Parts: sequence; structure tokens; C-alpha cells
Amino acid sequence: MSSINLNVLDWANADAADRERVLTRNGTQQRLTRVTDLNRSIAELVEHVRHDGDAALITALRRFDGVEAAPDTLRVGEDEFAQARAELSDELIEAIRVSIARSRAFNEAIVQRASWSMPGPDGTSVGEVARPIESVGLFVPSGKGSYPSVLIQIGTPAVVAGVSRIAVVVPPNPTPGGTRVDAATLVVAEELGLDEVYCLNGPSGVAALAVGTQTVTAVGKIVGPGSPAVTIAQQLVQSTGVQVAPGLGPTDSLIVADSTADPVTLAADFLNEAEHGTDSSAVLVSTDRSLLEQVAKELESQWRGLPEPRRGYAKSSICDNGGLILAASDEQALEIANAYASEHVQLAVADPESWLTGVQHAGTVLMGQWTPFSASNFSIGTPATLPTTGFAKSVSGVTAHTYLTTIATAAPSRTSPRLR
Repeated sequence: MSSINLNVLDWANADAADRERVLTRNGTQQRLTRVTDLNRSIAELVEHVRHDGDAALITALRRFDGVEAAPDTLRVGEDEFAQARAELSDELIEAIRVSIARSRAFNEAIVQRASWSMPGPDGTSVGEVARPIESVGLFVPSGKGSYPSVLIQIGTPAVVAGVSRIAVVVPPNPTPGGTRVDAATLVVAEELGLDEVYCLNGPSGVAALAVGTQTVTAVGKIVGPGSPAVTIAQQLVQSTGVQVAPGLGPTDSLIVADSTADPVTLAADFLNEAEHGTDSSAVLVSTDRSLLEQVAKELESQWRGLPEPRRGYAKSSICDNGGLILAASDEQALEIANAYASEHVQLAVADPESWLTGVQHAGTVLMGQWTPFSASNFSIGTPATLPTTGFAKSVSGVTAHTYLTTIATAAPSRTSPRLR
């Protein structure tokens, strides 16, 4: 078995190349935007779907997923929903319901505050009213594992916002046996009242949502994280007029820790995000070199306990795309965090409230060591489908806001001459 061999990067003395490697996630954003063979092949796939509709979707499933399909099987049927529910334990179904309920509560609070009014000049009233968008396509990844939590995170706020039509695309289940579509994801859809679910190849499914086929009706917006191929497809289909929620690419996380943090727990939280995939990235920043060195030793031990391919994913995420960083001061630690603009930020420090004021760019901030990434991803109710690769500098995570538009309003005073 190989080793992580993780060294601490001294930020104050690091050269430009090392800093660039960390801040760009080892060039992830450039790979998503640079014209490459992958870009060209995805562009061809989108055009194939545009011209050939369902036939292109069937070809893509056969070619890229090894799945045979017919037009009448592209949409998940009632029997598949029933089979999926039968595969899940009562405990897992209850966990899904708890997660949905907490996400629902968080997003209901957003909707309640979305419309507002206040007195304007000369006794007038001004404000905004919020309205749900008409249709949305939700993409739920499947290639590297089961992600029912993603559908909870992006589907619950759409339901709460009141979107009239919600279509879901899920690639085929990569695990042999069982349901064609991940069973837990289908149960989440059913619990949310979503029955328009399609089993499609990722990039071609995105294209179908954008341009429509004989089976899939086009939507007005597409939301959901995915692989680089899916992200590229989402970028390309925007030329068709569909809106795509930006910045939902490979996951990234950053922890700021001080001497009060527990290195064993830090290592576990660090690996939790790092094992998502080879294009993920995880960074730990501290002014305490001793703490970073303890975490490095603990990471080696915990990493060896991961199964493949998760072990390989974590090694790439940490050693190639992220790492342990020594900051010269608390101020520099915050500068690094803001420059990195992470999807998930954890403040594993003694007084997280005092640090929060300095955080300018982040998808979600978790306060204290005992608010781990896993709790945010699965059980707290806060959004966990968030802007990645630095997009937190300009966009926010997926909540009910994502599915609402606002209309400005103005009303005259009831005592104005025209109303007397």
C-alpha cells in the first residue's frame, strides 16, 4: 500500500506555483473551461440529442453506461419506485424523512421572508413579491456512489418554493443488481412527491432537459452537481436559452483550525470531503504547525482504512488538489480562506463567532469542530449543494431562492389625490 506522504505548506514562504496549485484546486476550473477533447465530445453529444432526441439518449446509455433502453423505459415506472422502497430498511427511510423535514423547515423560512414591503417616499409602499419559476430539471449524480442527499438538498427547496414542474435525471446505478436507478434516490423522489424521474446518461440527460426530446419535455432551469463531463454539458446548453445554476462542480472544503482542535476529529472531517473523487479538494489551514503535523500522522492512519477507490480519491484530493497549510497569523488564515472561496468551510476554533466576521466568501460556514461536514450534508437542513471552484465569490448555494424570482412592487398612498 502506498503512503500519503503529506507535507505542511508554509504559506508565507510558498512560491507562486504552490499557491496557485491550492487556490485553483490543481487547475480544476481551467480544465472545466478550456477547450479539450472532452469539451468537443460533449458538444457533439448535445447536438446528437438536439437532432435525434430519444434515439440519442438510448445510444448514450448503451455507449457510456452499458445499459440497454427503449423510449418507454427512459422514464422510471411505478414498479421501480415500489422495488426501490422495498430495498430500503425502515431506518434509512426514516433518516430520509428526517433530512427532508429539516431541509423543508430551513427553506420554508426563506420563502416566508422572500416577499416584503416597506414605506416609500410620500406615503407610498414599495417592496418585492416572490414567485416560483415554472419548471426545473434536477440532476442527481450516480457514477461514484449513491447520492440521495443531493436530491434532498436540491429537490426539497424546489418543492417548498412551489415550482410547478420538477423533472429529475439520474444516471444508471453503477452497482450490479438492485434497481436500475439508485433505490435511495427514488425513495427521496417519492417522499417529495416527484414522479417525473428519468434514467439517463449524465451529459445527454442534461442536454435532454435543455432541448427536449420525444419523452423529455424541456425545462427552464437546470440545477445539480456532477462530474466534469456533466458540468461541461451544463455550460454548453446555456446557449439554448436554459438557465443553469452556476458553480456546482467537484466538491471542495476548507477547515480553519487552532490549537484547541482535536487532530483525530480533524482528520476524519478532512477525509469526509476528500474521498468524494479525484477532482475534489480538501484544505486545512492553521497557525499551529504542531497541530498540522499531528493531523498529517492521523490522516495517514485513517486513510489506510479507507476502501478503494475512496483511498485513491482522498489521496488525489489532499496531495494533488489541496493540502495542509501553515498560516503566519489568524489574518493570513482568513486571507487564504477567502481567496480559496470554498464550498464548505469549517471553523474548528475556540471562538468561531469572532472568526465568522472575517469570512467573506463561502458556500456554508460550520461553526466549531462539533458541526462537521457530514452533519451539514445529511441532517442539519442547511444547504449542502454549494458553489465550488471559487464560485462562492459570486454565487450562493441551492436553496428556495434558487427557484424563486422577485417582482418589485410600488403602490401609491391611500391619501393621494387620485385615491380620494
